[in-house]
Amino acid sequence: MIKKTLLCSAIIAATAMTSIAQAEVKLGFLGGFTGPIESLTPPIFQGAQLALSQINAQGGILGGQTLSISSADTTCTDASAAINAADRMINTEKVTAIVGALCSGATIAAANNVAVPAGVTMVSPASTSPAVAEIDDNDLVFRTTPSDAYQGEVLARLLLSKGIDEVVVTYVNNDYGQGLSSAFATTYEAEGGFIAANAAHEDSKADYRSELGSLASSGVGTLLVFAYADTSGQTILRQAYESGNFTQYIGADGMVGDALVGAVGADVLEGMIATRPGKPDIPGTEHYSEAARADGMDPNAVFASQSYDAAFLLALAIEKNGSAEREGVSAALRAVSMPPGEVILPGEWEKAVALLAEGKEINYEGAAGTQDFDERGNVPGVIEEMVVTEGAFQTVKLIQ
Repeated sequence: MIKKTLLCSAIIAATAMTSIAQAEVKLGFLGGFTGPIESLTPPIFQGAQLALSQINAQGGILGGQTLSISSADTTCTDASAAINAADRMINTEKVTAIVGALCSGATIAAANNVAVPAGVTMVSPASTSPAVAEIDDNDLVFRTTPSDAYQGEVLARLLLSKGIDEVVVTYVNNDYGQGLSSAFATTYEAEGGFIAANAAHEDSKADYRSELGSLASSGVGTLLVFAYADTSGQTILRQAYESGNFTQYIGADGMVGDALVGAVGADVLEGMIATRPGKPDIPGTEHYSEAARADGMDPNAVFASQSYDAAFLLALAIEKNGSAEREGVSAALRAVSMPPGEVILPGEWEKAVALLAEGKEINYEGAAGTQDFDERGNVPGVIEEMVVTEGAFQTVKLIQ
């Protein structure tokens, strides 16, 4: 009798442990925690974590399970690191879907080598290269930020509207830099601008004086840098200032960070112009901003709102799909992100779950935009004009 009692107790305990083990749904986050965007990555991760904290506070996912998120470092620029990070998330951590990666090359490497073959949906909040849309992805790769095909066009027209019709350009020699530089040049030159020199550079070098000397030989004093705030972009701006050959600096999203201003000098970068994906003036934007402030976050941190949207959307897709299985998530993602359906704003998790339980359609309109995916997983976007003023990047206006 005692043996039977002990056996029953063991079975009950094992069953309970199994239930505990299964009472969690996992997302993965692929970020550049080291490397050229390491100062930008923590707020982006916090954006995703904010979405999860709201979901868990409102009853969790799939009937009360906890939604968790595991992170891995891609280094941003090392394809093998991105592949290894994705492999750990997918094959060891057993995540249902992935927020990320952040840098375009990391997303492409992780998708092609691991996620797509495994049938895992990825939603990047920060991969802006046009090349991301060309992945043969079986409709598994999405992004909540607009393509650089759009940002480059907007930046070109912005500079021309300011009478800046001559520039020299240097871009980091990877998918991000190449795509953004090409998009910018196409519009800028077609609409009357003159690029006196346009040269690639390798990331993470200690010295760019030779490259800067070649650019300066054109005699044009406006330097446009498509690179990263923590590595080549920072070094190039510092050495460009030391050379005395340039009077105006311009950048894009990879350069927008107060760490850059602090490293190079507020007086040096005063008046620097940049663009980045922004947040439109829609109800979801304010919902997110209020929640971010309450959580001690900067609601305007670059790509943080896009990361929030990526995580919240994936959670909605998993809820609609009805299980933590990977199959069906991408189709569910399209269903919850697009009209028709009742609008769901950031933080409205309980409302969304109730509607889905009733078999009703929902349409998430997020922190960074409406997030209506096209056939390639791209979203329409808004671009912010930024200018360094009083020691920080400040928003001047939104460009749609």
